[in-house]
Amino acid sequence: MANFPKEFIWGAATSSYQIEGAANIDGRGQSIWDTFSKTPGKVANGDSGDVANDHYHRYLEDIALMQELGIKSYRFSFAWPRLFPQGDHVREERGFAFYDRLIDALLAAGIEPLATLYHWDLPQVLQDKGGWVNRDIVKAFADYSTAVVEHFGDRVKKWTPINEPWVVAWLGYGIGIHAPGVKDRRSAFAAAHHTVLAHVASTNAMRAVRKDILTGPVLNQANSIADDPTDPIQQRALEIADAHQNRFWMDAFMYGRYPQILLDGYADELGGVIQKGDLESAMVKNDFIGINYYFDNYIHAS
Repeated sequence: MANFPKEFIWGAATSSYQIEGAANIDGRGQSIWDTFSKTPGKVANGDSGDVANDHYHRYLEDIALMQELGIKSYRFSFAWPRLFPQGDHVREERGFAFYDRLIDALLAAGIEPLATLYHWDLPQVLQDKGGWVNRDIVKAFADYSTAVVEHFGDRVKKWTPINEPWVVAWLGYGIGIHAPGVKDRRSAFAAAHHTVLAHVASTNAMRAVRKDILTGPVLNQANSIADDPTDPIQQRALEIADAHQNRFWMDAFMYGRYPQILLDGYADELGGVIQKGDLESAMVKNDFIGINYYFDNYIHAS
């Protein structure tokens, strides 16, 4: 069994809709996951996050469990509709107070908080205006980022704007198995591009507020493996899969470009949303890169 170095930090991670519950109290607004989970046939057993783990009320018990496990780092997400129920500039102070209590309790327990600004629970009112397909989301997200870091940045020093933007775009707007349940390839490419712009806008907004924070993306990445690497059809499918899930965001942030294989193959979809200067501004210096790795993707002859 491998020995981990002493400086290795063991942690745990959650997202707000997964655990908080308290969906209809203290002024929290509705999110796209509230709407999606209440739509018949969308979620197994008709389950929802109305109660979930009731972390909103039981966070002290959860922190005690983290201490028992020896966890030294905890990544959580802010619920945008708990802080700004209508997705505008009107604050819900009870929401801010909850995260004040959570962060202070984590620090008192010797656990470092890592914050995600967006883990998929978009305010429903913003989805009603197009959500991530509407370019206006970029400014809305930057404004939200500013407000959150202004309030919590004195205690939280590591931030990620958007968790797994591929999931936001493709599971939410492409194949529709996540909220908001849209099934449209053009919408998915627009959402994907806007998550790139929103990451940069959020990063710049946070750094304008505080110079002492670290920021970076969290991306779900996967290896693609072809049954027959000598088959040119499978090889091309592999290259598209890699560009689609992995390199779209990596290339944008690192090099200010999208993979050429996608620009060539999906020119209609991408050409309609990329404006002059977008990709040049997409290149941003990140302090870290978070990788969520679950499984390999296998390319078969089909």
